[in-house]
Amino acid sequence: MRKSDGLSPKTAMTAHASVTWIDENHSLREAIDFLTQQSRYTIDTEFHRERTYYPRLALVQLGAKDRIFVVDPLSLDRSLFVDLFQSDALAIFHAAQQDLEVLQHACGAIPRAIFDTQLAAGFIGYSSPSLASLVTTFAGVNLPKGDRLTDWLRRPLTEAQIDYAAGDVRYLELLADLIAKEVAALGRSKWVEEACEELRVRPNGPPEPERAWMRVKDVRTLKGKARWIAQALAQWREQRAADVDIPVRHVLSDIAVIGVAQKAPRSPDELAHIRGIDAKQAHGSLGRMILEAVREGTDRSSAGELKMALTDGDDLERALRPAVTLVSAWVSELSRQQRLDPALLGTRQDIVDLLRKSPAARLGEGWRADIVGKDIDDLVGGRAGLTFSADGGLKLIPVDSQSS
Repeated sequence: MRKSDGLSPKTAMTAHASVTWIDENHSLREAIDFLTQQSRYTIDTEFHRERTYYPRLALVQLGAKDRIFVVDPLSLDRSLFVDLFQSDALAIFHAAQQDLEVLQHACGAIPRAIFDTQLAAGFIGYSSPSLASLVTTFAGVNLPKGDRLTDWLRRPLTEAQIDYAAGDVRYLELLADLIAKEVAALGRSKWVEEACEELRVRPNGPPEPERAWMRVKDVRTLKGKARWIAQALAQWREQRAADVDIPVRHVLSDIAVIGVAQKAPRSPDELAHIRGIDAKQAHGSLGRMILEAVREGTDRSSAGELKMALTDGDDLERALRPAVTLVSAWVSELSRQQRLDPALLGTRQDIVDLLRKSPAARLGEGWRADIVGKDIDDLVGGRAGLTFSADGGLKLIPVDSQSS
């Protein structure tokens, strides 16, 4: 990708946008009145989740034209953002997934339409690029490096911190324009629109408690009753963490979940001998809740074998399992040929879903199906094969021509 030859007049103007700190409701209303009159606005958030179950929104950065607003959500009514999010103005993000989760939790709403510069850049050959790298490439500007460990919840913030936060939206309009121009030149504007809407409506937030066990480290080593106990224990842990708003690891460590599932303790004394649980915890209220989860998991075990999440094709017909590797290779090759981020075109899970004929398979509909759908059908159906091309890549060939 060719770098821009320095700052264009539009870039220079954007670089000197005014920054306004907002910590009062009336000022936020004025800012939102201004933003809802625009066709689009830029947005970013700062948040922390190290000590809590739910993310804590610390800042919201908003911008349009030559104005940037750094908003303190700790001191005002966050429901005021809903008017902005329900407007027709397009919200421009970079790497929006976590921002959308945070805004949904903190404000109860997300924008009606979004453009994600990181996602869109994936359609012109970039692989999950950082904001700083895109700004350098497209605007010829090196963003200042801030302290990634900044406590954004602390007040007051310094002018330098506020200015640094403003930098996260300062160039987003420019990036959106330049990336959209290259996307349009490749005829992929509709693809980007579909992908941004897919991201916007994707479920976000904590996992369903019933499925939390599948994220426990080393849980695959468990079999039979131990899996059921791990499921019940992880479900209790997830619900407990949500109730008291602390990280799940602060309720019970993964190693303790595995230990309890393996040993299936029936008393506080037995529980106290398991790694990750001390005697005080075992004989207190925490121990009583853990033992109740063990009993619940034991009761559930009579239902039969509990299978893992289908993230690696374990449930595929044995004859189709080699196809996952074959199709993965072709998806990677198509991504290279099409200048697409491979993760955008199809992940391993997407391939498994398609081979399993899941109704929700992303490779079976929309722009992804246009690119790879028929090829995958031919590969799996034995009508096509893969061979090396002259440039070191792969090419798809009809099986008949291969055998002739």
